[in-house]
Amino acid sequence: MTSLYLAQDPTLADFGRDVWWIVLIKVVAAFVFAVLATLLGVWFERRVVARMAQRPGPNQIGPLGLLQTLADGLKMAFKEDILPTKADKVVYFFAPTISVIAAVTALAVVPFGPMVSIFGHWTPLQVTDVQVAVLVVLAASSMGVYGIVLGGWASGSTYPLLGGLRSSAQMISYEVALGLSIVAVFMTAGTMSTSGIVAAQADATRFTMFGQEIPAPGWYALLLLPSFIIFFISTVGETNRAPFDLPEAESELVSGFMTEYSSLKFALFMLSEYVAMVTMSAVTVTLFLGGWRAPWPISVWDGANSGWWPLLWFLAKVILLVFVFVWLRGTLPRMRYDQFMRLGWKVLIPVNLVWIVALGGIRVTSGWERTDRLIAIGVPVGLVLLVALFWPSRKAEPKPSLQDEVRARPEGSFPLPPMDLQVPPSPRTRRAVAERQPANIGADEKEV
Repeated sequence: MTSLYLAQDPTLADFGRDVWWIVLIKVVAAFVFAVLATLLGVWFERRVVARMAQRPGPNQIGPLGLLQTLADGLKMAFKEDILPTKADKVVYFFAPTISVIAAVTALAVVPFGPMVSIFGHWTPLQVTDVQVAVLVVLAASSMGVYGIVLGGWASGSTYPLLGGLRSSAQMISYEVALGLSIVAVFMTAGTMSTSGIVAAQADATRFTMFGQEIPAPGWYALLLLPSFIIFFISTVGETNRAPFDLPEAESELVSGFMTEYSSLKFALFMLSEYVAMVTMSAVTVTLFLGGWRAPWPISVWDGANSGWWPLLWFLAKVILLVFVFVWLRGTLPRMRYDQFMRLGWKVLIPVNLVWIVALGGIRVTSGWERTDRLIAIGVPVGLVLLVALFWPSRKAEPKPSLQDEVRARPEGSFPLPPMDLQVPPSPRTRRAVAERQPANIGADEKEV
C-alpha cells in the first residue's frame, strides 16, 4: 500500500477526474479550514503574545480559553451595525466580502497532501491545480487589497481613505518583490504548478557528516535562501501584519480602513486578515519548505510521505510560520511609512534582481551539480542579506543647539550680540498700544 501511495504523487493529469461529491467535500473542507484557522489563529496569537509579555491571556472560556474567540465573534455579531451618513452603501457593504473571498480562493490551489483514498476514491488532497497555479495565488492576493481600498473609500471619512491608500501603495511595492521571489522558484522547479513544485523539492540533497552521506530534503528555503527571505518579508507586508500594519495604525489613523466598520462587517475584515496570514503561510510552505513532505529525519521513515500523515507535517509547518508572524508582532515596533517604502523599493527589489541574475548564471555553469551550486552561493547570499537587514544602524549624532554653536566659535572672530537681547517694538506697535490705553491716562504715563 505504501508503494502505491508513493507511486501516485499528484500530477496535473490527476485533477478534474473527481466525482461531484468529492469536489464538494474538498471545497467545504478548505472553507472550514479557513474559518477554524481564523478562530484558532486569534486565540493562538493572544496566548503567544501574552506569554511573551508574561501574562496569562485568554484562559476562562472553554479549555485553555479556546472558546474565547468564538464568544468574541458572537458578541460582535450582535452589536449594532452602524452605517455612516456619507458612505457609499453598496460598496461599503461588499468591500469586506471581497477581501474574504480573495483570501479563501488562494487555498484552492494549495496542496495539503498526496493522493489519498476518500471513501474508496483516489484523489489528490488538493481542491484543484493548473499549470499556472502560483499565478492564481498572486492574483488572489492582489484582489484582496481591493476590499481594503474600496472599504476605506466608501466609508466617506478621512482616516479610512488614508488607510486604503496606504494599503494600495504597500500592495504595489511588495507585490513586485513577491513576484520576483517566485521567479527563482519557477527557474529551479521548471513548473508553475503547486503540486509540481512540491514534487520538485522531493529530490534529496546529500551532506557528508562523520564520513557518511546524510540525505536531506531539497527544500528551496535552503537552496534559494535569498528568495525565501525576501518572499517571507514581502508576505508580511502583503498581509498588513506588524511591523507593517500601517493601513490600520491606531496611533495615526484610529483603525485605518476599518474605522467606520462595526458588527459583522468588521468581523469579516478580521477574518480576511487571519485567513490571508494562514493562506500565505501555506503558500510559503508549498514553495519553499517542501509542502506536505516530511522534514528530516522523519523522512527517513518509509511511510512518512504516504497516506494522511503528510497532512500533519503540512499543518505543523503552517503553524510554525504563523508563530513567526505572531513573534514579529510581539517583538518589532511599527515602521515609519517612509522606512517601509524604502525597504521595499531600495533593498528587496534590487537584491532580488541581482539574485535572479546570479541564479541564471548558476544554472548555465557546468562543472558541479545544481544543488551544490545553489547551496554554495544561495546560503552565503542569504546570510549576507539577513545581516544587512538586521544589522543595527549607527545612530546619527544629534544636531548641536544654537548655544553650542556659539560656544564653539573661536573668541574674537566676530562680535555676537547677547543671546537674551530683546528687540524693541516697532513704532507701529507702540502706536497701537497707545491707542488702546484709556484716555484719562496722563501724557507722562503715555510716554512711559
